Amino acid sequence: MAGNDWVNSYLEAIIAAEPGIGNSKSSLLLRERGHFNPSRYFVEEVITGFDETDLHRSWVQAAATRSPQERNTRLENLCWRIWNLARQKKQVEGKNAKRAAKRHLEREKARKEVTDLSETDGEKADGITATKGRMSRITSVDVFDNWFAQHKEKKLYIVLISLHGLIRGENMELGRGSDTGGQVKYVVELARALGSMPGVYRVDLLTRQVSAPDVDSSYSEPTEMLNPLDADNTEQERGESSGAYIIRIPFGPKDKYVQKELLWPHIPEFVDRALSHIMQISKVLGEQSVGGEQVWPVAIHGHYADAGDSAALLSGALNVPMVFTGHSLGRDKLEQLLKQGRPKEEINANYKIMRRIEGEELSLDASEIIITSTRQEIDEQWSLYDGFDPVLELKLRARMRRGVSCLGRFMPRTFVIPPGMEFHHIVPHDVDADGDDENPQSAADPPIWSEIMRFFSNPRKPMILALARPDPKKNLVTLVKAFGECRPLRELANLTLIMGNRNDIDELSSTSASVLLSILKLIDKYDLYGQVAMPKHHNQTDVPEIYRLAAKTKGVFINPAFIEPFGLTLIEAGAHGLPTVATINGGPVDIHKALDNGLLVDPHNQQAIADALLKLVSDKNLWARCRQNGLDNIHRFSWPEHCKTYLARIATCKQRHPKWQRVEFDNSDSDSPSDSLRNLHDISLNLKIPLDGDKGGSGSNNGLDTTILDADEIAAERKSEIEKAVSTMAQKSTPTMKPDLKMPTLKRRKHIFVISVDCGTTSDLLAVVKTVIDVAGKGGSIGFILSTSMTISETHNTLLSGGLKPQDFDAVICNSGSELYFTSSAASEDKTVLPYTLDADYHSHIEFRWGGENLSKTLIRWITSVEEKKKLKEGEILSEDESSSTNYCLSFKVKDSASMPPMKELRKLMRIQALRCNVVYCQSGARLNVIPVLASRSQALRYLLVRWSIDLSNMVVFVGESGDTDYEGLLGGIHKTVILKGVASDLRQLHGNRSYSMEDVIPVNSPNITEAEECSRDAIKAALEKLGINLLKH
Repeated sequence: MAGNDWVNSYLEAIIAAEPGIGNSKSSLLLRERGHFNPSRYFVEEVITGFDETDLHRSWVQAAATRSPQERNTRLENLCWRIWNLARQKKQVEGKNAKRAAKRHLEREKARKEVTDLSETDGEKADGITATKGRMSRITSVDVFDNWFAQHKEKKLYIVLISLHGLIRGENMELGRGSDTGGQVKYVVELARALGSMPGVYRVDLLTRQVSAPDVDSSYSEPTEMLNPLDADNTEQERGESSGAYIIRIPFGPKDKYVQKELLWPHIPEFVDRALSHIMQISKVLGEQSVGGEQVWPVAIHGHYADAGDSAALLSGALNVPMVFTGHSLGRDKLEQLLKQGRPKEEINANYKIMRRIEGEELSLDASEIIITSTRQEIDEQWSLYDGFDPVLELKLRARMRRGVSCLGRFMPRTFVIPPGMEFHHIVPHDVDADGDDENPQSAADPPIWSEIMRFFSNPRKPMILALARPDPKKNLVTLVKAFGECRPLRELANLTLIMGNRNDIDELSSTSASVLLSILKLIDKYDLYGQVAMPKHHNQTDVPEIYRLAAKTKGVFINPAFIEPFGLTLIEAGAHGLPTVATINGGPVDIHKALDNGLLVDPHNQQAIADALLKLVSDKNLWARCRQNGLDNIHRFSWPEHCKTYLARIATCKQRHPKWQRVEFDNSDSDSPSDSLRNLHDISLNLKIPLDGDKGGSGSNNGLDTTILDADEIAAERKSEIEKAVSTMAQKSTPTMKPDLKMPTLKRRKHIFVISVDCGTTSDLLAVVKTVIDVAGKGGSIGFILSTSMTISETHNTLLSGGLKPQDFDAVICNSGSELYFTSSAASEDKTVLPYTLDADYHSHIEFRWGGENLSKTLIRWITSVEEKKKLKEGEILSEDESSSTNYCLSFKVKDSASMPPMKELRKLMRIQALRCNVVYCQSGARLNVIPVLASRSQALRYLLVRWSIDLSNMVVFVGESGDTDYEGLLGGIHKTVILKGVASDLRQLHGNRSYSMEDVIPVNSPNITEAEECSRDAIKAALEKLGINLLKH
């Protein structure tokens, strides 16, 4: 073609495939510039979501070239680049659509299976039929006052966890980095408010202890007491250890602040240290109580993914209910970044996003309650997760209310509880009728006022206030553009930007520095000097005064974030009588509905932002009406109201404390498949396991008929079951047998060697065991625990085949951590009985959400469907191994490992089906063990701390270079770890196709982890000496 006609044809073709110019979701870059230009529109539209902002500059340079031939050459190359980007964009959109369609099909299948189960049970789950004679459900927070009156004398202990950021009770440094934001303020105020509630004796907020030289020394203090909200009017009687506290747990690198993305490998260490703290406090609170019984936490509440992962492990170790609040969710962030065209590998490398998502999925598995700030989080964010489906949740709850089995399926309950705020210290500034004030600044004014006012040439104008950290997602750049390009708004108002604290922009992170530099350039571009304030420093105590100053000038508060999970600053502004303009995406929608004190805008629409601000500052009647509405309705977000609802939801959780010391609520919900005699008495530890492989221990769970029912729905049934159980006990009159004396011996060991090596052959395992025992010598100061995926019978036969005696070990962990045995001190005369004692308490400890036989039936149905889908002609790929299965471990033989999905896909399949279990590939992939969701070999070691007070720091865990798919759980924590090089290296194939790397699990340069060059006496001895264990002194 002659001239540039060929260029125009390319432009027209590709533009025709893009959204229309009038589309409200068109190019953000175009809208930010505010003027339409066809060439600019094309370039920006096709690169939306791609990091290729230099294309427009190249286009301008090419168009300005005088030589027609050179111009044509440049434009041709440029158009090919643009065409390639457009193709990439369509590919990304296609992948997103396929991923969404696949997720939709998987969920529809899971929902259909639950509905189809109704036919076999003779029930329908499409509706909820009221049960005759049941008590009425509590539907109002006011009714919960009766609950508080009944439990006012109880000493409730609540544990909150928030790991990242800098947390302290006073003068919080909000905005100092991306990790210290609204979540920090929320958890501190929640802990303080809960500590002031009737019936709550103690609240611990657990976080990381930071002793870095570049942060204040207050963050290194182990304990900080939070002053009550209203110390002058505290009616509740307090004890020596009562109140709310920030507890800083040391974990991770010492003398160094660590960003949240790098905390993941150190989570097990935090869990171990937090576990010791909670046990100590529980014992102290028990000593201070009237009965002297240990006071266990009524709930462990994790905030954000890292704390949720920690709370899940702590909940399982202590056997107490877990609550979770995500604040910001990984899958939602991943979806947004993928839509921008960023590679998944890059996203994972920068944000550790897959490890974060796995932590959130585990939180769904372990939580009884998910608390959100808005309904939008449930419908649009949590619904992205494999382990949560709002529709399936309703179906399961409908079946449970009707007493229909769910075949081992469970779903956490979700509740919307908006964050609270304390208003007793807030005195809204009085504004006169016309809002005029000849001297808006006086000698008695707070110092922060003069710090802001010095920026303005006319301080009498209304102040537009934005308070957020300099983060791109907060959309502050668009706000400055909207202010700069709207002349009427500039003439009527000033703009104040409170963006954290800074000394030098160059010292900030690259992201924060980029935002600040962009704002400074815009101030210069639009000549906004004297109209925009950007103070470099402010204290947390200054924030209320900043709100008051904005209200005094008849200003407006704005939150223009692209997506705001909640928007606590909007509540704070409303409490100070300040009308608001907020993003239409996320929590502000719910806040606006409750307060009705402002306007909502599309954060991508620059003109809409300017129009909303101009409307509020120019219309005095509208401003006054919004101000009054906010003041009238703000009580809905008070901390007392929040805590009432919070504690009422906690009260619906079944208090499944350690069975040797139970505390029951009268209105507890059941979240286990059955309520058995384990709630009534301490079962003897002296159980014998026959050689024929019959299942022993506690009875299996035969249904989910009473699962996750509301307390008022199961009270009568539970009472009948308990009365029947007590009657049966009285008739049988079973004597209590004396526990084996071997267990106290384990407590007196100076060191405990835990052999958790997963070998491909029995001979390799025996060689490792004999070498470790030989290194330890014959002294009695070192005990041994064998931890394996085998059954107790298989373990016993293996030991005998190698010439080892069961009495060489203090304990044996079997079936991938689902069973714990202690060896008997004396051999039994009956040779058909194995010399091991089952710790039945451990089973009651891990039975949470265990589906038992019902889970087995569902898994068998799943296996059949997989085989039918693959249409295998060579036979089944998986079969149930009844001889290796127990009441708490369902074992399957893997006959075709190539046809089995990798571990991450298997976990995904289980979670989509709402099956809460822990699946483990073991024995070189030849066996699949399905155990309770919070059971594992590492959790079994923590149980020894909880049940028998065995110090985890005295344990040395021996592992190979690789192992079963639960291998990663054995590497972290406060115990010592010796990795035997050259052992089990062939098992790396089980860990292929991982969703996250081992670097996100194994702490680098940990003093508790070392390697033995080989599995030999000298190498192991040298490794132990590196860990500070000198065997010559034993």
